[in-house]
Amino acid sequence: MITRIKSDRIFTPDGWFAGYLYFDENKILCVTKDELNYDCAYDFSGLYVSPGFIDMHVHGGDGEDFCSSDAAGIARAANLHLRHGTTTIMPTITSVTYDAICRSLDAMRESLSSGAFQARFGGVHLEGPYFSPEMCGAQNPESIKAPDSQEYTKLITQYGDLIRRWSYAPEYDRDARFARYLTSHGIIPSMGHSAALYEDCLTAYDAGCRLVTHLFSCTSTITRRGGFRQLGIIEASWLLDDLDVEIIADGKHLPKDLIRMIIKIKGFDRVSLVTDAIRVAGSTQTQGNIGGVHFIVEDGVAKLPDRSAFAGSIATADRLLYVCVKEAGFSVQDALRMITANPARILGINAGAIAFGYLPDIVVFDDDISIKAVFAGGKSVL
Repeated sequence: MITRIKSDRIFTPDGWFAGYLYFDENKILCVTKDELNYDCAYDFSGLYVSPGFIDMHVHGGDGEDFCSSDAAGIARAANLHLRHGTTTIMPTITSVTYDAICRSLDAMRESLSSGAFQARFGGVHLEGPYFSPEMCGAQNPESIKAPDSQEYTKLITQYGDLIRRWSYAPEYDRDARFARYLTSHGIIPSMGHSAALYEDCLTAYDAGCRLVTHLFSCTSTITRRGGFRQLGIIEASWLLDDLDVEIIADGKHLPKDLIRMIIKIKGFDRVSLVTDAIRVAGSTQTQGNIGGVHFIVEDGVAKLPDRSAFAGSIATADRLLYVCVKEAGFSVQDALRMITANPARILGINAGAIAFGYLPDIVVFDDDISIKAVFAGGKSVL
């Protein structure tokens, strides 16, 4: 079935286009001013028509957690984010025990095969448990440890078709054995929750690590050792031009001026927006736990009960776009690149652009970044 969308604000790789967008359930067919045959049509004149949003780091929503919910709950969480424009989602599993990771991945497999999971699956993101105890943040310190080769080889052997990304602390992988194993199996290594020195970052980089997990949230910076300054992950991000960084642009984790500074240094092409949303996103819950760590919701963000640190966001992807446009002052097109084309490039998927042959995942929103329509796999889901 061919769908036609009419708009004067279609976001293409060449900029804004006024005309028609045609797509079926497999791909985008064309963007043109010509009136062609179609089966159903929508007039979104005056509204923005964008590629679907891609969230590479999200723990749950609608009261459900990708780490602990059953198959039906996993689908509910993914579908909550889909209604807010996230057409490709990377469900994230926090630092838990080996057995808990396996249970989560089994539930994920069941959810994907059930047909209830409507969003496009971008692969599972394992956030831990190979982290630095001093940089654990809201991760459960009881689960944190150094890379265990027997453990991660078993996980990838059994669930390699699901796992797409793995965040870890490179200072506990000084020979880069773990990073090289990941890249050799098509899994994206990402440095985060880490006290790594610049030399550790270079070792990871040389082994194929090209991504930083939520920059400025549990990522090392300049320290002094014996009087001499040592650089950390943040400085590595500045110095290594092709190192991508993700940021939690919910307007809470990073103030708008810090967002502006990151993008001034890295450029729009090397920053991706993520929600890092936990189960309370899109729900009325004001407390709970993730991976055994309790949190409260206050001031529009999840916090540890002692308020010493954030415990994740309650944002959806449209909130990230709103913050970047309305608060940080970026143009809509520049903000969109960071939540469409950039994560698509990192994940190596044919999405993130409105052009011939790309996946037919489309989001429509107004000047207030309020979502008006969502198409996933060419089908209307909102």
